Amino acid sequence: MLGLAPERWLAYLRRLALELPGWAGMFQWREQHPGYAGLDDVPVELMDYLAVRLALERIHAQRVCRRHWQLEASLPILKWYFSRHSAELIVRNALYGGAFKESLVGQAERLVGQARDQRGEGNDLEWHDLALRVLDIAPLPSDAGEHAWPIFVLAQYLGLAGADIRALGENSVAALQTDIARLDEDTAGYLRLLAYERHYREQVFATLIANHGRGEWPTPAGRASAQLIFCMDDREEGTRRHLEELAPEVQTFGAAGFFGVAVNWRGLDDARPSALCPVVVVPTHDIDELPAATATELHAAHTRRRRVRFRVNNWLLRTSHRGALSGAAAVALGAFMALPALAGRVLAPRLTGSLIQRLRNRFDLRVPTRITLTADADAPPPTVDKPRLGYSDAEQVDLVAGLLRAIGLTRDFSPLVILFGHGSTSINNPHAAAYDCGACSGRHGGPNARAFAAMANRTHVRQRLAERGIVVPVDSLFLGGEHNTCDDSVVWYDLDMLPAALEAPLRELESVLRKACRAHALERCRRFASAPNRATPARAERHVTGRSHDLSQTRPELGHVANACAFIGRRSMSRGAFFDRRAFLISYDATQDPEGNILETILNATGPVSAGINLEYYFSTVNNERLGCGTKVMHNITGFLGVMEGGASDLRTGLPSQMIEIHEPMRLLIVIEARTDVVDAIYERQPVLRELIGNGWVRLAVKDPAAAAIHLFSPRSGWLRWEGDAGAVARAVSSEEWYRGQMDHLLPALLERGLPPSLGDQHAV
Repeated sequence: MLGLAPERWLAYLRRLALELPGWAGMFQWREQHPGYAGLDDVPVELMDYLAVRLALERIHAQRVCRRHWQLEASLPILKWYFSRHSAELIVRNALYGGAFKESLVGQAERLVGQARDQRGEGNDLEWHDLALRVLDIAPLPSDAGEHAWPIFVLAQYLGLAGADIRALGENSVAALQTDIARLDEDTAGYLRLLAYERHYREQVFATLIANHGRGEWPTPAGRASAQLIFCMDDREEGTRRHLEELAPEVQTFGAAGFFGVAVNWRGLDDARPSALCPVVVVPTHDIDELPAATATELHAAHTRRRRVRFRVNNWLLRTSHRGALSGAAAVALGAFMALPALAGRVLAPRLTGSLIQRLRNRFDLRVPTRITLTADADAPPPTVDKPRLGYSDAEQVDLVAGLLRAIGLTRDFSPLVILFGHGSTSINNPHAAAYDCGACSGRHGGPNARAFAAMANRTHVRQRLAERGIVVPVDSLFLGGEHNTCDDSVVWYDLDMLPAALEAPLRELESVLRKACRAHALERCRRFASAPNRATPARAERHVTGRSHDLSQTRPELGHVANACAFIGRRSMSRGAFFDRRAFLISYDATQDPEGNILETILNATGPVSAGINLEYYFSTVNNERLGCGTKVMHNITGFLGVMEGGASDLRTGLPSQMIEIHEPMRLLIVIEARTDVVDAIYERQPVLRELIGNGWVRLAVKDPAAAAIHLFSPRSGWLRWEGDAGAVARAVSSEEWYRGQMDHLLPALLERGLPPSLGDQHAV
């Protein structure tokens, strides 16, 4: 009906979809994930959406064409009409719109060309000739003054005087003018990006070289007092750094935050399971949280009380939608009940939030729980369509061995091995998932840590691990927990199963971890304009806790803001250095992986995750209105599908401005501790890595595991050895000394604290 040729339909539909990329993307994603959020009975197809858009397009086009030109909305008719009147439109635009812009000149030339071709078809030759004359005078004259101005500006940047320019000679100046003319906006922007990235990259390389050998854990030092495995998340760089400064005898590791346990998790009070794994993975296993055997009656009371609370809420909701009188009464009653909490959330958010949580826990009752970890021996193999409840013994051994080998933790186990998932808790925040664990599909990773720890504690699993060369001592215990990156609090799991011999060591670890989280909160507060000046760690902790409960807070935390690099290697590569919470830290030991098989798996899993986070922040920063989603203040949750601005807009994608205001947009720098030949072989085998690295979405470098040498990878030139100066790296006693009083991004620095115990004293001196 629109008169569009069939061979152009595909391009037209693509343009139509991209007019509202948020809605089109949502329909396409749901078409590709038909079982998402229990929508099995609601078929969703992008083509249906486009059919509706086409119908609306036709109606709108008919209305416009009839109102303005009394024409049918048909492309052949419109083409005939505008080609007949094209020359007249050109001249009127020129006479009434001022001087031609460059784009208008190009458009005018095309339209006049069409008019010239149709000279014998009744076109008005007078308008045509006038249009040609207008085109002749449209370009600006090219005089010496116009060409001198760019050179004058360039000379100011380079510190050149007029005599210096004249000394270049006519040919050199002409060549310079040619180069300046080629420096269009896109090219100039790309060169600025390269310069910006190089400035930061030089500082990172210099710090890594200067830090070579400082952070190595000496074998004679014996077992670490504790070993903590965090998510690779860049926000955990600060937590790990402060923990090591306070307790140099601990070891920390980093891994993807689902810890290899891709699972459908159903919590005790969850109506349906949630996939806790990377979004590209479809879980084939279920784990349910059930009440402990000794808590049957407590669980029954818990269920009754929660049911009462939800019935009251539902009654208020239903009543408010009925008659005018009953609805008004229900709203008034609900407002009266909610007013104290609302006022408290604004005036005293931390105290109010803590009080509400305590009252809720006291009313609902806390129930001890266990998880359904091990599958029945006769259970059928799991599939995507029919996930199986629990993991088999063999699967558990593979999962535990896989993670421990990946992070290089295969010997010298501590009495306490802690796994920390992470999440972020805040209220009135439609972008909550953007603050949670990316490796868990934007959800909390605590259940994954709990499940992995339970697997690693099983006697059968440890026996099978020993057969594979990973001997876990009998006195070593794995324990799961979750770190809240918003308020820097910590939750522990299954403490009732802790042996008596480990109670005192755990209390000591809890104490130092609490201090580390407070120190981390203090470092985070330097970025918050509303944070108290000259805060103490305790006061900083109160501030970040208050932000998580503040109803009006648009920045409960800053998320991955300023992320810039990723280190894949032993902690010794970066331990003892300050990286300003800008580095993803992925543990990997090249000395235990001569062929690079483990590294290949790590790169395939963590490379796209870290690059995806980095590019999400990059594009949301360079064009927040188009590629981000504007300000949070106007966002409304729409049908649990996404957010809109106000009551009518496209579904907004990307990140809000409150999450990227202080972000420095640069591509992720990945530094791998490995040999170049090993990385070369992996690069050639993996199309995903060739796409990311070869097309310039990330930058790749390799640090020699045994030497202070770094090579930067160029898709065109191969490996280029870094020859910078590592002697000018800044140094400080501690993190607090380096960042105290600073709000802007800080360059890396070497720290005297936080080194392994037997090396700390000599380096401090």
